[in-house]
Amino acid sequence: MPSQVAPNLLSWASEIDAGTVEQAARTARLPVVSGHVALMPDAHVGIGATVGSVIPTEGAIIPAAVGVDIGCGMVATETTLTAADLPDSLAPLMPMVERRIPAGVGKGHADRSLDRALGELGHPHTGLNPKQEKKVAEQFGTLGSGNHFVEVCLDERDRVWTVLHSGSRGIGNQLATMHIVGAKKLMKKQALGLEDPDLAYLVQNTPEFTAYIEDMLWAQRYAMASRARMDRVLVDALFRVVGTGRRVRVINCHHNFTQRETHHGKELWITRKGAIKADTGDEGVIPGSMGTRSYIVRGRGNPDSYHSCAHGAGRRMSRTRAKRELSAASLTEAMRGRTWNADRAATLVDEHPEAYKPIDQVMADQRDLVEVQHTLRQIFNYKG
Repeated sequence: MPSQVAPNLLSWASEIDAGTVEQAARTARLPVVSGHVALMPDAHVGIGATVGSVIPTEGAIIPAAVGVDIGCGMVATETTLTAADLPDSLAPLMPMVERRIPAGVGKGHADRSLDRALGELGHPHTGLNPKQEKKVAEQFGTLGSGNHFVEVCLDERDRVWTVLHSGSRGIGNQLATMHIVGAKKLMKKQALGLEDPDLAYLVQNTPEFTAYIEDMLWAQRYAMASRARMDRVLVDALFRVVGTGRRVRVINCHHNFTQRETHHGKELWITRKGAIKADTGDEGVIPGSMGTRSYIVRGRGNPDSYHSCAHGAGRRMSRTRAKRELSAASLTEAMRGRTWNADRAATLVDEHPEAYKPIDQVMADQRDLVEVQHTLRQIFNYKG
């Protein structure tokens, strides 16, 4: 159940630091915020707006609250395979995934192949230059870096699932950054002082607002279609390694986005920065960290959270602190029994499970937000 941790600020987090509360409270004090800001159990400090927050605004949107990875989210596929169908080792899957799903900062497909899904996206409001058009094509269907990943998992029935986390890549970042900078300039020009310049907002029915909405919606479509493409590639590779298999269902959901919704009798823009829409019956994917569990959930439609839930475990250590305090050896121990990028353990220490909140506690904190359908345990992990 939530607790009020500051005026107009409800929190579902049993583990939360003062800096996170202070940052979210600054957002809650904005004049365009209508109602309370909701902090999910995985909430932690972000740039401008808090990661793991749900922000209701009336007649305006905060571009930095959506963030620079517009449309980032999860896709999970349930298959007909069971643990008994799998080979003794999934090691042969790793080079196939590495080749077909490029990962890392700036990485893309060398052939720049345009598939039908990319062609159907249309164009953003902002005209793209040739370099950006090249980036759009090359990075479509690529993973990215940081906490983006590919997994193969088993649920409590020993049914095989694939899980993938990715967003709108370089072009989403560029479009978002452009609008965040533009919003800051407008605030300064209008002499509207803000506690944090990153909380600059765009007012509805202005050219700047319209341009942002159109670019944001395009980036969300790009992210979702890109995930869908990678999911097809991943599942096909798995079936090739195993020699059989069919898809049962696919769940593809954003956790960095905004959209128009009605809550408490008002038409509002609901921005979910590191949060999933969890209206009654909505299916979602909530990953843990490397070496821990992930969850397939169904929303309960809690009005206090604006029909939302957590998007993952949530960081408890910055990347810098994790690299300083944690080790490749302890990460290797945490990943024992799984197929993963073990040869890159030293570069993945900032993704160590101990750098994140315990996912089981996050799930316990949000029992009133979602119902767990399946609990997944990793057997294969590929990181960006």
